Parts: sequence; C-alpha cells; structure tokens
Amino acid sequence: MELQSPLTWTYHFPLLLKSSANLFQDIEVNNRKVKVRDRTGVFKDTEWRHLRVGDIVKVEKDEFFPADLLLLSSSYEDGICYVETMNLDGETNLKLKQAPEVTSFLNEESTFQNFKCIVKCEDPNANLYTFVGSIEFEDQQYPLSPQQLLLRDSKLRNTDYIYGAVIFTGHDTKVMQNSTDPPSKRSKIEKKMDRIIYFLFFVLFVMAFVGSIFFGIWTREDLQNGKMKRWYLRPDDSTIYFDPKRAPVAAVLHFLTALMLFSYFIPISLYVSIEIVKVLQSIFINQDIHMYYEETDKPANARTSNLNEELGQVNTILSDKTGTLTCNSMEFIKCSIAGTAYGRGVTEVERAMARRKGSPLIHQNINAVNNNDDVGEFRSKTKGFNFNDERITSGKWVNEPNADIIQKFLRLLAICHTAIPEVDENTGEVSYEAESPDEAAFVIAARELGFEFYKRTQTSVSLHELDPVSGEKVERLYKLLDVLEFNSSRKRMSVIVRDEEGKLLLLCKGADSVMFERLSKDNKEFEEETRNHVNEYADAGLRTLILAYRELNEEEYIEFNKKFDEAKNSVSADRENIIDEVAEKIERNLTLLGATAVEDKLQIGVPECIDKLAQAGIKIWVLTGDKMETAINIGFACSLLRQGMKQIVINLESQDIKALEKMGDKAAISKASKQSVLRQITEGKAQIASSRRSSNASALIIDGKSLEYALEDDLKNMFLQLAIGCASVICCRSSPKQKALVTKLVKTGTGKVTLAIGDGANDVGMLQEADIGVGISGVEGMQAVMSSDVAIAQFQYLERLLLVHGHWCYRRISSMICYFFYKNIAFGFTLFLYEAYASFSGQPAYNDWYMSLYNVFFTSLPAIAMGVFDQDVSARFCLKFPLLYQEGIQNVLFSWLRILGWMLNGILSAIIIFFFSIKSVEHQAFNSDGKTVGLDILGAMMYTCVVWVVNCQMALSISYFTLIQHIFIWGGVALWYLFLLAYGSLSTSISTTAYKIFVEALAPAPSFWVVTLLVVIASLIPYFSYNAIQMRFFPMYHGMIQWIRHEGWAEDPEYCNMVRQRSIRPTTVGFTARVAARGIRNKDRGNNHA
Repeated sequence: MELQSPLTWTYHFPLLLKSSANLFQDIEVNNRKVKVRDRTGVFKDTEWRHLRVGDIVKVEKDEFFPADLLLLSSSYEDGICYVETMNLDGETNLKLKQAPEVTSFLNEESTFQNFKCIVKCEDPNANLYTFVGSIEFEDQQYPLSPQQLLLRDSKLRNTDYIYGAVIFTGHDTKVMQNSTDPPSKRSKIEKKMDRIIYFLFFVLFVMAFVGSIFFGIWTREDLQNGKMKRWYLRPDDSTIYFDPKRAPVAAVLHFLTALMLFSYFIPISLYVSIEIVKVLQSIFINQDIHMYYEETDKPANARTSNLNEELGQVNTILSDKTGTLTCNSMEFIKCSIAGTAYGRGVTEVERAMARRKGSPLIHQNINAVNNNDDVGEFRSKTKGFNFNDERITSGKWVNEPNADIIQKFLRLLAICHTAIPEVDENTGEVSYEAESPDEAAFVIAARELGFEFYKRTQTSVSLHELDPVSGEKVERLYKLLDVLEFNSSRKRMSVIVRDEEGKLLLLCKGADSVMFERLSKDNKEFEEETRNHVNEYADAGLRTLILAYRELNEEEYIEFNKKFDEAKNSVSADRENIIDEVAEKIERNLTLLGATAVEDKLQIGVPECIDKLAQAGIKIWVLTGDKMETAINIGFACSLLRQGMKQIVINLESQDIKALEKMGDKAAISKASKQSVLRQITEGKAQIASSRRSSNASALIIDGKSLEYALEDDLKNMFLQLAIGCASVICCRSSPKQKALVTKLVKTGTGKVTLAIGDGANDVGMLQEADIGVGISGVEGMQAVMSSDVAIAQFQYLERLLLVHGHWCYRRISSMICYFFYKNIAFGFTLFLYEAYASFSGQPAYNDWYMSLYNVFFTSLPAIAMGVFDQDVSARFCLKFPLLYQEGIQNVLFSWLRILGWMLNGILSAIIIFFFSIKSVEHQAFNSDGKTVGLDILGAMMYTCVVWVVNCQMALSISYFTLIQHIFIWGGVALWYLFLLAYGSLSTSISTTAYKIFVEALAPAPSFWVVTLLVVIASLIPYFSYNAIQMRFFPMYHGMIQWIRHEGWAEDPEYCNMVRQRSIRPTTVGFTARVAARGIRNKDRGNNHA
C-alpha cells in the first residue's frame, strides 16, 4: 500500500506539468501585441486578448495575424499580400491574398480616420478553405471570398504591412475551431493488457474470498469446550479478528486484509514502466539514421508513443498513390496539341510495361532516350520540365502546321492558374509559388516554350510571349476579370481575361471526364485523336488535363458577370453551389486545344519496399483519386499487379447505365448501379473461389462510383469478403470520405491492425480512422503529418519502420508484459502460500519494506531494459527474413496461451520457492548455535530466492545482452543485499523484523546460500526445459533465424529458402511473387511441351 502515494504522484505530475506548460503558452500568446485603431483614429499597441470583432488592426512583416482578419489593404498598391500558412496546414509555399478593390486605397493610417463599412459573413466554422460574406461600403455591396480572409496563426511574408478588420476572435477563429483533439488510439496489446488486469483482479478477489471462508471456519472452530486449537492467536482474548464468537465479522475483516496483502498480484508499476519504455522506443525510431531523408533534412518522427507495438502487427496497409507511392514532383513530359502528340520522353511505367511485355522496340526507344545527352542535360537544368521534342522546343513551334493553336495552348498554360511569380533581383530569373506541383509544372513548361509569366496583380497577368512573326519576346498584359476556381466537384478551373486587342477569352483546363462534354459540337476537330492520346498517356501512368477556350461577346459576359457577382455576394451556406451553377452555364461550347501530361514518378525504393512488405504477409491496398488506367499502370510499375494475375474490375461503364444516365432518371440510375455493383461483387467472389483451386492470385480494381454503392450497409460486408480474398486492391477515383470509409470497413470488418499512409490533406480522414496513421512529409504540405501517428519522409522507410522497429517493439512490449505478470505472480503467490500455511491468519511472509520495494528497485529496471534494448535478431536479419514479421500479425508472442503459460511459470516458481524454503529449514537447526528459523529469517530467505529467480529468469529470456541489461539484472540482485545490510543496521523501531538479519543470521549460515542456489536452479528448470524442447522440435520464426545465424548458415540459400517456405502466408504481390509466377509458368510450359 505504500506504493500508492508515489504512483499517484508519478501519474499526476506529468499531467500537472503539461497543464502548466499549456497555461503559460496561452498567456504568452494572448499577451502578444498588435497595432489597433482606437476611438481617436490612432493606431496603438494592444494585447491580442483585448481584440474585439470590428477592430481595425495593422500587422507588419513577419508578424502573426492575431485573429481572423478581413484584408482591407496592404503596402502594395493593388492590395495584395503574401501569407505563410505553415502553422495551419504545414504548407511552406506562400499564398497570395488580395484585398477588395474598393478598400485597397486605404494604405495609410490617416485614411482610416472616417472609415466605416458593414461586413456580413458566415457563422464561425472549422473550414479553412471557404469563406462566405460581403462588404457594404459607401452604399455598395461587394462579395468576399477566402482570398480576402487572413487566418489567425498565419504569418505575413514579403509584405511590409497590411490593414485588416477583425472578423473572428478567440475560439471563434478557424484555427481554434480546428483544434479538436485527435482521435484517441490505444494499441490492441494495451487493451488486452487491461483485460488481463481485470482477470487478475478477479483471481485476487477469489483468493481473498476463499481464504476468508477458511479463516472464518477455522476461527469459529478455534475455541471449543475451553480448548484453543490456535493458542498462539489467543482467541480467548481477541476483540474481533480472531474471536470465535464473531467469526463472520472476522472473515469480512480478513477479506479486506487479504485484498491489500494480495494486491502485489496486480502489476501497478507496469503502466508506468510501459510508458517509459515506449517513450525511449520512440526516441530510437526518431534517431534511426536509416530513416533520415537528407534531401529534405527530415528524420522519422514518432509523434505518439502509444502505438509502437502496433507497428509490429500491421495486417493491411491502405496507401495513397500521389505523393506516397509517387514523388508528387511533377514533370511536364508530353502533350497533345491539335491532335498531334508531342514529347519523346519515356516514363517509368512505360519501362515497366516494356519489361512486362518484353517489347524490343520499346527497349530500343528507352535506350535511345536514356542515352540522349541533351535530355539528361535538360532534365538537370530545369526542375519540373522533362519535355524533349525538337519540333516545338527552342521556338520551333512557329514552323508547325497548327502554330496558331500551339500559341493559344501555351498562352492558356501561362494564364490559367493561381501561381505567384517571384523575380530574382540579381539574376532576373522567375520562380513560382504554386498551390500544387501540377500547376507549377504547367507554368514552367509555358515559360520554357516561350510564354513566360512574370507578373500578377489583382486585375492583370503579364507575360513575355514569343512573337511568331518577329521571333522576339514581347510583353503582353491580360486583364484578369474573373477566376472560376478549381474544386473537387467541378474538376476544372477557368479564367476570363481581356487581351490587348479587347477580346474576351474564357480559358479552361480540367479533367477529361468533365471537359469533353463541354466542347462545342462544331469544334470537335481533334477530339478523337486527343482522346486516344489521353488514354495512351493514362496507360503510361501520366496525369492528364484537357485544355480548351472560348471567345465571349460583351453581352454574354455582362449577363454572366451580373449573375456571378450576385452569387458571390450571397451570404447563404449554399453560395458555393450557386457560384458553380453560374459558372456551369458559361463553361460551355468550348474549343478544344489539346491535353497535357505530367509524370509523377515512383519514389525511390517503392517496388522493393512493397515486395518486402508482401513477403512479411502484409496486404496492400491503394486508394487514389486518379483514373483507373493510371492506377493500374502504377500498380504494374510497383509490382502490386503482374501478368497472369486475374483482375476483377468493378465499374459502372455498362451500356445500360450509360443509357439511363442520358435519360437523367436519378432513382433508376441509383437502383441499376447498385444492382450492377452487387452482381459484379458476386461474380468476383465466384472467381476468387475458382482461383483458389488453381492457386492463381487475383486483384480487385474498383472505381469511385461503384465504391459509393459497395460501401452501403447491405453491400459492404460482401465487398470486404471479396477484397480480403484478393492479393491486392486498388480503389480509383475515390474521394477523401471514401478513403476514410474504406479504412474503417477494413479495420472493423477484419479486426486486424490497419495502417494508412498518405501525404496530403485529402488523406487526413484515412490516417485518423486507421489504427496507425503514417504521414509522409512531402510537397503537399504537412496536414497529413500533423494528423498522423508517425511521420516519415519516403514510402521506402515504411519497410524499416515496420519490419525492424515494429517487430522489435512488438516483441519487446509483449515479452516485457508477460515477464511483469510472471514476476508479480511469482512474488504474490508466495504470499498466498504462506497465508495458507499460516491458517489464513493475515500474517504477511515479508517485511513491509521488502514488499514495497519489490517492484520499484529490485525487479523493474531489468524489465524496462528488456523493453528498450532486447533484439531477437538484428536489423539485417529482420530485413533479410520478412516472414519474421508474421509473428506479430498472428500475435503469437502475446496470445492467451503464451500469457497463461507465463502465469503458470510464475505459479510454479512460487511453489518451488516456498516449499523448498519451508522444507529446507523445517524441524532442524538453522545455524551452528542450534537456533531454528523464525518468520524473520524465513521471510528474508524466501525473498532472496524470489529476487534471484525472477532476475535469472530475465537473463534466460533475453536474446541480446547489453552492458545496461547486465547492470540492471545483477545490480538488482546486489541492491537487495545492500538494502538488507543498510536497512538491517537501523534501529529496531525502523527495521523491525529485518534488524541485522543478514549479518547475524543469513550470511553466516551455509544452508542459506545452499538453499538459495538450489531453489534458483529448480525454479528455472521448467522454463529452460520448455524453451529447449520448443527450439529443437517446434521452433518459431525467430528461433529458426537465430539457429541459422548461430550455425553460420545465414548466407546459405538452401537453408534461407527452407525458412522462407515456412511462411503461412504465400507471397502474392511484389517482384518476388512475379519471379516465382514466371518460374511456374515456364515450368508448366515445359511440361506441356514434354
């Protein structure tokens, strides 16, 4: 019981420390100062906590915004400013914000003297990327959008100052609305450990209850006819506890005493020890040099230590594609203009296809391109531009038959975007801050091909264009009238500009699924060729966009602009839909120009990593928003798919459904689509059943529309059964919500550990829903990282994270917990046995301080060292034999059988210690003086045996000794003897039964040392025998690998293959499976010829 006070302090002190740190941090933030206009019109420094809605503030360069502000003006004449939003979404690229044109003239403090306006806007909400409102100034109403909103915790960059009006403060700001606690995640081992603790509590109550019954019966029968059976307890002179007349009350009191006495069965210190171990394990993960990415200076980062052991039990990985499997570093590589394909580059997917098909022609093309010195030089010179085609580079496009269309195509690339140019004052070179890598690649491509975007204002875009007549660069200015922004439902972006000749142009780029249907019926000259090129680009794993334009007349634009302004001025929650409807009407009858194709390359080491993970028995699902063709080809490139693998494709491209879509009957479409998905799932399950008999692997590929129906309540279990039966699963065109729903389905449906990995904001839901969320710190910002449990820089590091650190952490935590239960049961059960031996009198076998310090000083440190340092096999062998990871997937190291086995071992140790100790000193002299053993000597002897046995048991359990483990194990034993000497030297009022017990009684007696030695050997024999038999006849994976390493067979392919063949999960994806399948096909072909 003495432990409760320090444990309570141990638990509450970190919480108190954290609360205090948060409080001081809040005080520091709230006391920051910003210039605020007072009632006299003067700007004075004011603390953030005094800000009120409607205040006018002045924020200067490199300062944080104190609240959500409406941008009124800036140091730039056109009211623009640059904002860094790293604290919100982790993105390092600067965002361009623009003040309403009507207030942009307010760029001096004096101009705000009589400034008045009325702002109407939405209620506070958590959406960082939307803002609905309007500003009324001088009796005129003007729309507001996210472009005018400056969010709290963003920083002003590259701008001297801005003036803004406070819209939301404190907890109403969007960043505070987003500051909800992440979902609480606990590992399955921790949850199971809780159940074991409940079980031990039940055992504790049973032991106390049984002991109390016996105690009550014996107490009642203790005094009969004036004769006392247990005379030494003086039942004739007892108040309550041993009073035969009040035996029921005595039994109740004994029950309470027994609960306290047997509480050592419950390893209270286990929770504290596990937290210490997990924090240290996380530090080792963070410090692993093999997971450090030098290019971005980013190491691995275990953002939570709760899930370390889960990393060793992952059954299914759900991965994003773009930025996760691929680099998300886009390179403009091909394009189709006026039905002509340009670009001679060969993508990685095309190389994989060439290898798959064995095409010599493609091999020759690859070699030709790879050996082209110009290409290599060009690639290294311009990031984002890997385009090589002499027909249109170096200004030669002017000689092409469709030079006018090429000019419009490149001009559209240079104008239709939201990128921000930055001109280097020393070199004059222009670089771009873009919202996405795709957009940056387009602007760079336009620049390299003669159309350099170099300046943007609120109302104009300026280019340096290559004049086809003179061949010289000329400056052109395009007045920017409207921007119809991209969103996930529109899948396109448009700008309306007026050129120097006064023409009104609508320039549009978007996904082929929405663009082809918007083309004018009279301007489809190149549609068929462009469609073919887009399909070819998708087959090559490229991301495509369609480019089109339209000339507008004045009347049409005036009518559109009126409706567009009304839609933007709407303050309703439905404003975005209204704007989309207005834009829909003008984005029609477009003239096709062509298509772009950018390559998002596979990250280094992705195929090798996937192969190792597949060998480890982990299933891999890919959830992507890309087209099905692109996703399939990426699947082939990274060996998730292979030749000969049956592809079960579920989509809604049947003629019947297309006919219904043309009719527009939504109810009929929904019903037919659901029936179609159900039919395809049923057929797929039948294919899986037949392929099992033939041992052929299958892959499931499903698109977003079908997935919507497959995730409905009545279909999702069937869909999951089908997916589980497949070797790999690819979900295409899936939305962020669908990614999260699929993750939830796999997690709850299988009951296994799921890991989600992604790099973008659209992956946040998936990461938070999975048991483990791994964020990749890529180029799409840090939102995924900030929502993740573990952050890494490259997908390839997942191999080491899981197969090495995951396996080690799982084994260490499992073994540590089992050992904790063992040592507490071994100790606690000796108390129970002595209690039974002493007729359940409530007398403890040990001194109070012995019991209090057992877990703190003598046995806990070796367990902590085991949890931090132990290795069954080295990192090299973890990677060489991925099947070792299957121990975690099967949870063999923390199964109920193993846990109960350790508990039984503890009971056996306690029985051996107790009876050997009792019998060895019973009915005989203990020392040369002829003295017999009392409770003090027996207790110290048994305790010495317990300390030796549990520490030697730890020494037998460890696979990898370090100096620290030697110090903790043998130091724990030595510390017990030192404590016995020091404690025994104190006065009897303090040391009580331990007074000089070691010096005067134990140490001089040879029987003490002999009994200790014999008891330790006898207690360890059961575990040693079991371990030897298991290693010899029923070895586990790590035992086999340890044996191979010990015998020096680690480099012998025969023995290594023999171990790999013991895998219970066949490897069905990865290049190892591909090679094996090819070998089987060749063998079958040879047998057929024979």
